[in-house]
Amino acid sequence: MGDKYLKLSEFDLEGEFLGFAGNHPQKFKYLQLALAKCNAIAALTTGNLKIKLPKELRKVLGLTLVPGHHIRVIGYSKLHLRNGNIKLKAHDIKLLDVCSIHKSPLQKPILEVTETRSQSECAKKAKILVCQGSGCRKRGAKQLLSNIEKSLCNGKASKKVIRELRQQVTIQTTGCLKKCSKAPHCIVQLGKKKYSQVKPSAIASLVEDHFNH
Repeated sequence: MGDKYLKLSEFDLEGEFLGFAGNHPQKFKYLQLALAKCNAIAALTTGNLKIKLPKELRKVLGLTLVPGHHIRVIGYSKLHLRNGNIKLKAHDIKLLDVCSIHKSPLQKPILEVTETRSQSECAKKAKILVCQGSGCRKRGAKQLLSNIEKSLCNGKASKKVIRELRQQVTIQTTGCLKKCSKAPHCIVQLGKKKYSQVKPSAIASLVEDHFNH
């Protein structure tokens, strides 16, 4: 990615494929995605998402994807160090049968197992809630999200351990948390413990300590 970019974190998104984008859409270099629900990636960007595709997938996707298809996109986000822009790059695209994977009657038995497993995995994960109320947004909520991502990717542990820990942390944007006087506000949930007003630089240490005990 060069010295201009800092890798932030991996993402796993679902939404509606809107078409290919870029100066030459017929080359299938980028796709546009309308997210099925709001999340941290949506809060860091504006409008529909523009995601870069790997060269090995472009031709295949150009022949198979049709606007309106519901897809799952897995990849990573990166930050331009000079202008602060967030860019997204995919490494895997999966076609979904319907918009909500929990509503397909044809796959109900499989989805029930998947959902149970997902709930079990989610119980082990830490969660960071970042307020996106108007007051917090005016006072730097977007930058707070970016700083939290950087903190989680720059812990004291090895890169492999940091990557594994990052996969266990969910960053979730929320409506107003009624803490406008502390804007921009976030809450770190680690098991049954909750921490508020935690500096982004300290979050990585909290997460590492939580999973190492």
